[in-house]
Formats: sequence, C-alpha cells, structure tokens
Amino acid sequence: MDSDQIGRLMYLGLLLAAIGGWMMVEFRQRLGATLRMALGWGLIFMAMMAGYGVWQDLRHDILPHQSVTANGEVRVPRANDGHYYLRLTINGTEIPFLADTGATNVVLSPQDARTLGMDPASLPYLGEAMTANGKVRTARVTLPLVQLGPFTDENLGVFVNEASMENSLLGMDYLGRFHIELLGDVMILRR
Repeated sequence: MDSDQIGRLMYLGLLLAAIGGWMMVEFRQRLGATLRMALGWGLIFMAMMAGYGVWQDLRHDILPHQSVTANGEVRVPRANDGHYYLRLTINGTEIPFLADTGATNVVLSPQDARTLGMDPASLPYLGEAMTANGKVRTARVTLPLVQLGPFTDENLGVFVNEASMENSLLGMDYLGRFHIELLGDVMILRR
C-alpha cells in the first residue's frame, strides 16, 4: 500500500468509528434493532459494490458483437450508446474500434498502439489532426496485416494519436473499402 491508500483507509476508519459511535449513543435503548438495521444496510451497500464491480467486468462482454454471415457480410449491431463498435484483428491481436464515418483516417489510441507492441513515446509525431477537442499531434504507422471477418488488408496506413482516447477510431479510409448499409440497428459491411 502506498501513503495515499493508507491515508484513505485511515480516513474511512475514522468516519466509520464516528458514525458507529453516534449510532451507539443515539440508539442505546434499542441496540439490537439498531445493529440489525446497520447489518442490513451494510449488506445492501456491499451488494451494490459487488454489482458495480461485476458490471465493470461484464459491460465489455455485453456490448453487441459483430458477426459474419454465410455470404461473407459483416453485421455490426448498434450499441446502447448509438455507436457501432467493430473488432479488427491486427497482426493476430484483436483491437476494438468505434466506426466513425466523420473521421477521415484510422486512428489508434496510444493504449491500443501499446497493445500492438508500439512505443507511443518513441513515435515521430509529425502530423496534426483537428478533433472535437482541438488540435492533436499524430504519428503515421503502417499495420502489416488487418482482418475484419473474412476481409484481409495488408500494409494499412493509420495514425497514432498522441493524446489519450477512449476508443480507437475506424475512419473512412478503411470503411470506404466496403459497401456500407444501415438496416435498422445493424451496420452491414460487404465487398
């Protein structure tokens, strides 16, 4: 444990002691009922914490996933947030992307670049891109092998964003290689 965690633990211990002491004094006439009530609320609180922890683990698993049909189409259901998320296999590693028809290029987040074995700190950030958050510096890299379902592309030029991003973006320079159809809540990609 570092000093920050020890300080937080001490603070929570003092807070718990203060609340517990107040409850003992306030409800000393009905101590049994008070302890049952405190135990009940403690169990509710722990159940909420456990539920939140499980949700953090499961939320990535419950996002709708793409599928490949018998005739070779890639079908991508719309997620609850209204976006389409695709999973590309790059050099054997699966990377999630947000389909962004408003983006010109494929843009890797620094985190995904690291996952692919790149060191974002050592890349030459010679380009600039205009984003919703302003100008960001970009480094151009080439991905030797990119797969989406049955479709394979070699030597795909992409950009690594210098600033942190929540998701890597799949822009039109890749999506434009497909015929894209939106059918209800499903994006269909075919070549």
